[in-house]
Amino acid sequence: MGTQTKGFCKYCGKEYTRSGMLRHLEACKERKSKLAMETGKRKCKYFQIVISGKYAKAYEEVNGKRLYYKLSNYDSYRGVFGHECVNELIVSRVMDILRIPHVKYKLIHAQIIIDGKEQETWLSVSENFRKDNEEKLAYDLYYDLQKEGNESPLEFAIRNNWELYMYQMFCIDYLIANRDRHGSNLEVLRNDEDDSVRIAPLFDQGVSLLFSTYGNEKLPEETDVMRDFPVNNYIGSKSLEYNLSLIPKGYDLQIWKLKKEDQDYIFSGIKHVLSEGHRNKIWEMIWKRWCFFEQVRNQEK
Repeated sequence: MGTQTKGFCKYCGKEYTRSGMLRHLEACKERKSKLAMETGKRKCKYFQIVISGKYAKAYEEVNGKRLYYKLSNYDSYRGVFGHECVNELIVSRVMDILRIPHVKYKLIHAQIIIDGKEQETWLSVSENFRKDNEEKLAYDLYYDLQKEGNESPLEFAIRNNWELYMYQMFCIDYLIANRDRHGSNLEVLRNDEDDSVRIAPLFDQGVSLLFSTYGNEKLPEETDVMRDFPVNNYIGSKSLEYNLSLIPKGYDLQIWKLKKEDQDYIFSGIKHVLSEGHRNKIWEMIWKRWCFFEQVRNQEK
């Protein structure tokens, strides 16, 4: 039999298992008393984040909608670290400009308790994109269940009339240097009641841009923004640049143009989250890669 993880409540000091702690925190009198004393003083939202495996996530129901909250990265030694949360916001804004359908992300400042430690940090928040009666399936699983013969995951998408989605995905993933478009970071939504199937809007783009610098201000300066980064693509090749060549010549991607003045919108309100040097390097990456993308597409005309 496995050993259960236990911990101590920071408010009353009693020991509980992980599942027991979740129930206890709802009823702990000492916790309720402290939170009541802080009413009106707290400047950011309060969350209890549950560590389960690799990811730190939480959710709540607000006015009938489910909201998902996620930390950038966490481990017991370094605590909360990384930039995935703010990357989600930046990429969401880039896709707003390009008019590429996607899950919209926001960035919030929150007070969290994680592994018994209380701290202020940033969380990304998004709404549940599933409709009533829809179930989600990872794209790689759906492909394995429904593919015909030896067709590739991209050919499978084309047969299902999802080619525009995939080609727009190749575009945005190249612009932001998305390293993590694996088979579960694409989803198919199936409704058995009306026998309908649709592909989920693009989501989970945090492992992109300069995510791997983890607060080291020297690393962004040294980053080659045009590098063909190692990636974990499920569809297409393992090269973001090569994937651009998979978009048929003359194909109408139905996207708007990125302009230099869009920089203000993309980084609006986050000057206190990322340093100026970090923001400038991200913009250099997005803009130079956009110029290269346009050059490639114009050569095909």
